[in-house]
Amino acid sequence: MDIFPPLVCPARWDKLMVCTDGSAEGQNAVAVTLELAQACGSRVYVVQVLEAAAEFQAVAPDLRSTLETEIQKNFEVIKAAAAKLGVDLELMMPESQLTHAAIVAAAAEVSPDLVIIGRCGKTALARLLMGNVTAKVIGHSPVNVLVVPRGGMVGFQRILVASDGSPHSEAAWKLALALAKQAGSQLIGVAVAPEEGDILEAQAIIHRLLKEANLAGMPLKGVSPQGVAADTGIVQQAIKNEVDLIVLGSHGRTGLRKILMGSVAERVIGQSPCPILVVKKEN
Repeated sequence: MDIFPPLVCPARWDKLMVCTDGSAEGQNAVAVTLELAQACGSRVYVVQVLEAAAEFQAVAPDLRSTLETEIQKNFEVIKAAAAKLGVDLELMMPESQLTHAAIVAAAAEVSPDLVIIGRCGKTALARLLMGNVTAKVIGHSPVNVLVVPRGGMVGFQRILVASDGSPHSEAAWKLALALAKQAGSQLIGVAVAPEEGDILEAQAIIHRLLKEANLAGMPLKGVSPQGVAADTGIVQQAIKNEVDLIVLGSHGRTGLRKILMGSVAERVIGQSPCPILVVKKEN
C-alpha cells in the first residue's frame, strides 16, 4: 500500500499565489504550494513583503538593504526548489508597512485562483486563533485562501466541509463537493448543534447535504455533533476522521447562533491539524 499516494489536482488552479515571511510556517506554505503546482500544472507567484518601518530606518539606515538581501536569499532557495519540480515561478517583493495590505494588493494584481499562506502565531493565544496577518489576508482577499499549519501537508483523500446553512457555507459546500468529485475524495459533512435548540436545524442541514451529494453521485458521511462548541465539534471530527483538508465559509449567519462567524472560524483555523480552505462567498 502506498502510504503517500500521488497528489491529485482537485481543481483548475492555473495560478497559485503563496505568501511567505521566511519563517518555518511561511516556508512550509511555499513547499505545499510547489507540490500542488506540480500536480496542477500551475504557475506560482511568491510574495514576500519588504516591511521596513520609516522610524526604524531613521535609526538603522542599513535596515532596508539588510532585509532586501535576506529576502533575495530566500528567493534563491525557493527558485532552486521550484526548478527541481519543474514549476514556473514569479517572485514579488512589494514594499509596505502593512504586510496584509501588500499581499491583498498583489492578489488583486495577479488574480490567482488560490492564495496560500502559513498559519502564524508564536504565543498560545495566537496559536489558538491565528496570526494577525493571516487573519487580515483571509478577511480582505478577493479569492479563496488555503491556510497551512506548520508542518502541514497538502492532500485531498479525505475532505471535511462545515456548514451552518448560510450563503457562505453554501459556497464552501459547493466547492468541497466539486473538489471531492474531481479528486475521488471521501467527503465528510459536519453541522454542529451547540445547544439543544440547534439540533433540528443541524440535522436538516446534514439531510440536505446528503441529498445533494447523492444527486451528484458522491458518497457523503454526515455528522451532527451535539452539545459542543462549534469549533470543537469541527476540529474533533477532523481529527477523528483523519481528514486532509477542512473547507469553511468565510463568514456565517444568524441561526445556529452564528457558529461559523468570526472567532469560531478563527479558532477552527488555529486548532486544525490540517490545512483549511476558506471559501469566499459567491457573488
